[in-house]
Amino acid sequence: MNAPQFADLDMSNLKEVASCLVEPLREYSATAERERNVPLESIKLLIDSGLLQLLQPASHGGLQMNLRSHVDVVSTIAEGCHATAWVLGVAHAHSWMLGHMSKQALDDVYGDNDNQLVAAVIGPRGKAIKQEDGSYVLSGFWPFASGNAHAKWMLLGAKVFNLADEQVDEGDLLVPADDIQRLDDWHVAGLQGTGSNSVKCSDVSVPAHRFLCLPEVMNNASEAFKDPKAPALYKAQGAPVFNICIASSCTGIARSALKEFLKIIPAKPVMYTEHITDQWTPIQQAIGEASAAIHAAELIMYRVADDIDSYSSRGEAMPIELRGRIRMDLAMAPRMCRDAVQKLFSVGGAAGLSLRSPIQLAVRNLQAITMHGALMESSCAEAYGRILLGQEPGTPVI
Repeated sequence: MNAPQFADLDMSNLKEVASCLVEPLREYSATAERERNVPLESIKLLIDSGLLQLLQPASHGGLQMNLRSHVDVVSTIAEGCHATAWVLGVAHAHSWMLGHMSKQALDDVYGDNDNQLVAAVIGPRGKAIKQEDGSYVLSGFWPFASGNAHAKWMLLGAKVFNLADEQVDEGDLLVPADDIQRLDDWHVAGLQGTGSNSVKCSDVSVPAHRFLCLPEVMNNASEAFKDPKAPALYKAQGAPVFNICIASSCTGIARSALKEFLKIIPAKPVMYTEHITDQWTPIQQAIGEASAAIHAAELIMYRVADDIDSYSSRGEAMPIELRGRIRMDLAMAPRMCRDAVQKLFSVGGAAGLSLRSPIQLAVRNLQAITMHGALMESSCAEAYGRILLGQEPGTPVI
């Protein structure tokens, strides 16, 4: 395999850079599925290309681009390897979160190596006890820690309690990966290649400067929002950023399945009939409908990215109605992609059941994306409906 020559590429066209990775990543995609983890070779491609640094602060070696660039890159990478794209997408979210932390915390992570993956479980699943000196003692169990095998640092969410065991805050604590235990429990039917094994720790000491208050990030109250000189990227609305980073691989996964279907379907007999596949109306109709649905999902993703970028560029908070619409949009796009690929899978014949089929893999991985707690259609629809009725959304993730 010839390694891409990134030095010869124009880094202002990140989609072109990502396109150069599609074929090499496709070579490793079966390994990711088999090993239940993104291969080190794939991570190295992300590092060498610079794409891992897309939302990372420029002050610490990052590209500090916008959310439209994020969608461009992650959806393109997904055409090569679904699992790698998922891990890249969430890693971008973690880079963005670090943009809200202190310079000292950023120095801790990027001082020796400014091109590395930071893994996280953002939700407050653990417990942190705040000490008299401002430091924290962290314990807990965190499932779904995507890509953690390749991380030297992790952001772990926790509820914060004082020494009297009263909850006083919640947020994310930056912890060296050497201080946590990685489990081997990622045995799943979708996104198996993402290495989203659980992690745990007990009584880990975390200095005060490695804490990020999650409500402040979600409610435009962190130092990045207060500082007029802070980069516009870190003035983006928290929940829309998190959710788009989770959803952004869906369109590339669906495109890869459609391309595969168009490659394998022509001139095959439709079993127990007189038809040939590419001349058969149900096949033609399925292709047309699936292609249109995938295109519509792409339009949604770019509209959301542009809305986030527009408000952050002006340093403005998004209206609650727009935030509700975005949460619903980001539930709809993966569902549309899943349904489109499911249509192709269903009409393509029994050969598609093979575990070697990229189409069945796309169906399973898209199904897994739609089941993420932040992208579940029912809860997103409820929150948006409540907002439209003039009620509180019933969730802080909005």
